[in-house]
Amino acid sequence: MSLSARLDRLPLSRPHYVLLLIGGLGYTFDGMDSAIVAFLMPDVRHVFALSSGQLGLVASAAPFGFLFGAFFAGYLGDRLGRKKVMMYSLALYAVASLVAASAWNFEVFLIARILAGAGAGAESAIIAPFLSEFVPRHRRGWFIGALSGFFSFGFVAAALIGRFVVPEIPQGWRWAQVITFLPIVMLLWWRRSLPESPRYLQNLGKVAEAEQVVAHFEQSVLDATGAPLPEPDPHHAAEPAPVKFSLGRAIAFLWGPAMWRITAVTWLIWFVITFSYYGFFSWIPTLLISKGLTVTSSFTFSLYIYLAQIPGYFSAAWLNEKLDRKFTIAIYLVGSAVSAFWLSAMTDTLWITVAGIALSFFLNGTYAGVYAYTPEVFPTWLRATGVGLSSSFGRVGSITAPLIIGIFATQWGFAGVFGMTTAVLAVGVVCTLLFAVRTAGRSLEDITAKEIIGKENPAEYPAAH
Repeated sequence: MSLSARLDRLPLSRPHYVLLLIGGLGYTFDGMDSAIVAFLMPDVRHVFALSSGQLGLVASAAPFGFLFGAFFAGYLGDRLGRKKVMMYSLALYAVASLVAASAWNFEVFLIARILAGAGAGAESAIIAPFLSEFVPRHRRGWFIGALSGFFSFGFVAAALIGRFVVPEIPQGWRWAQVITFLPIVMLLWWRRSLPESPRYLQNLGKVAEAEQVVAHFEQSVLDATGAPLPEPDPHHAAEPAPVKFSLGRAIAFLWGPAMWRITAVTWLIWFVITFSYYGFFSWIPTLLISKGLTVTSSFTFSLYIYLAQIPGYFSAAWLNEKLDRKFTIAIYLVGSAVSAFWLSAMTDTLWITVAGIALSFFLNGTYAGVYAYTPEVFPTWLRATGVGLSSSFGRVGSITAPLIIGIFATQWGFAGVFGMTTAVLAVGVVCTLLFAVRTAGRSLEDITAKEIIGKENPAEYPAAH
């Protein structure tokens, strides 16, 4: 009986939900770090006497770090272990946040924000592939979609900090970043509670360790449910042979005959959603202020917009299993495009906020589909690398969006900003429907066997060890 078949037959129960909580808290703080910069920008601009160009660098600093963190974390996660990379990336994020809080000049603040982004990016890229390797195939779409929903709690927390800490207490922008340092205490919990992925261990050739992890997990599920475990699927696809690889060989495989279409579509989806998402959320408080709101009022409206993320994520997580990840992504991208177009036509503050709430709902629902889909389409030996590189490419969008939108806002105004966003989202819809693969209800090994190995020239596959 294969280890993957044993994992896929388990019902969702307390051990799975503990992993969901642990990984979800990591995403909560990643979301908080992504969102907090929007509320720091007005004060940081004043304290360091920044130009508009320098302020754009502040908005792009964390996404720039995120790009490199995600790029290297995926590869290191496949080579050194998912758990180890998660823990070190969390430590980097927390310490860099504390340095940013105490920054005495713009240069120190900017570098610290880049490093904090690198830690958050590394952690974000590794959590989804790590947990996807524990979850049964029939609930994986909901589970990883719900996992990504924890980002929304971080955004809401950032909005609350932006509303009640930043403007209300002296040096509030510094204290806001001290709060983002707090997840450092999670390291002690993670170190004791997290097992390493058995699929990763098996690919490394550590079959005995993988067996031990699966046996302990099965026993935990048995204790939690009090019912006999289901029989595994006799037709479950077998695990492929262990593979070792270099980063260059991995990239070559991703763009080789078997994987290029999957890689291209996945990278494009990440770019489209990340460009639209960060362009919107980085600038919405500033854009609201330009419409005549006070700083406090704009932060209050932003809180309403951020709250819409929660039902966006969890409705899409539910839809992941009812339809398929690719259709969830397409539906929520369409909703995002319609909402962005609606927002571009609004001039009244109330209707801008309502349209912003709709856009927030659909953008975040898209992410619930994307986070569930991406780990599924890469083989185990390349899963973290594939997710990391996809996320990293998406961060090109998050880096360029604040700068491009800053230019669009100056030249073409509010309507131009969200008119452009509509066009970008429309491209994502078409490519997703035409080229993304279906993954719902399929084991990770089946997707690899049918969508990748079955289509390639065996000579192109990296040599097994």
